[in-house]
Amino acid sequence: MKLKKNIALVLFGLGIVSLLAFSNKENVGSGTKSQKTLKRIVIDPGHGGFPKAGQGNYGASSEWIEEKDAGLAVAFKLKKIIEESIPDVEVFLTRTTDVFDNARVKANKANDFKGDLFISLHCNGQDPIPHKEIVDYKTVTVKRRGKKISKKVPVYHTYYTPNPAHGTETYIWGIGKNNEKEEAVGEQNFSDSSIVNFDPKDPAQKLAISLRTEKYAERSRLLAATVEEEFAKQGRVSRGVKQRDNKGIWVLQAVAMPAILVEMGFLSYPEEGKYIASEQGQQEIAEAIGRAVKRYKFSLDNKMNNGKTSK
Repeated sequence: MKLKKNIALVLFGLGIVSLLAFSNKENVGSGTKSQKTLKRIVIDPGHGGFPKAGQGNYGASSEWIEEKDAGLAVAFKLKKIIEESIPDVEVFLTRTTDVFDNARVKANKANDFKGDLFISLHCNGQDPIPHKEIVDYKTVTVKRRGKKISKKVPVYHTYYTPNPAHGTETYIWGIGKNNEKEEAVGEQNFSDSSIVNFDPKDPAQKLAISLRTEKYAERSRLLAATVEEEFAKQGRVSRGVKQRDNKGIWVLQAVAMPAILVEMGFLSYPEEGKYIASEQGQQEIAEAIGRAVKRYKFSLDNKMNNGKTSK
């Protein structure tokens, strides 16, 4: 009995060591000046490619600009802003040309780059609203009870007006997709930790994955809210922070890092579509997200420094 108890204690101790090795991976060397809370940022310009069979996905479209082109234009500007304002951070784009990669390829690129943050850039769009009005009447002949009769029927004219939906919104992965996120976190983070034998069923390792995923969720919510705050400061209409619990947004839960998807506005709303297509609009959108990233990093740095002070 005593031997079994000792073995159990040893196994428990090894589990705690594994847990600490994984969950504290970011805090290794916390006493050195070289530690960084944010080292690599992945920017994902949504969609891309050409609207031919199997060759890509345009996303939202308007007479002023396509979503894929708006995403790429803002991505280049955002990359430059981040590199100038936070020079010790590396920035990687999942695409730099008009090509289409599916979400799995984009997630793999982000994970291979070992990013600390994933920002996907998109635009919204809504179908125009149809309206019908009577413009005339015409006489038609119909059969009723075996007899032909004439009757007048209205002639309609159908016209469309732009959908009034407009504003920005920022998404995080749905809480219902935590299992998928934990799987990505386990696969990617353990491969870069001191744990040699990764077993996601091991209680200690499973707990470590859960804690890391919870931390990423907290950071994602923080950044998403900060992005929307910065848009509101510019006078944009903010539709808030959102998530798709049932459907989810696959790429957000497939990357092993905090992740957000920014809907920069509705291309279907004329005023907003023109704004997103303009050089000024793209620059202002990039600046808002850039300021949010800088505030996000400051918050992480402040939290880390407070943690070191309290020890």
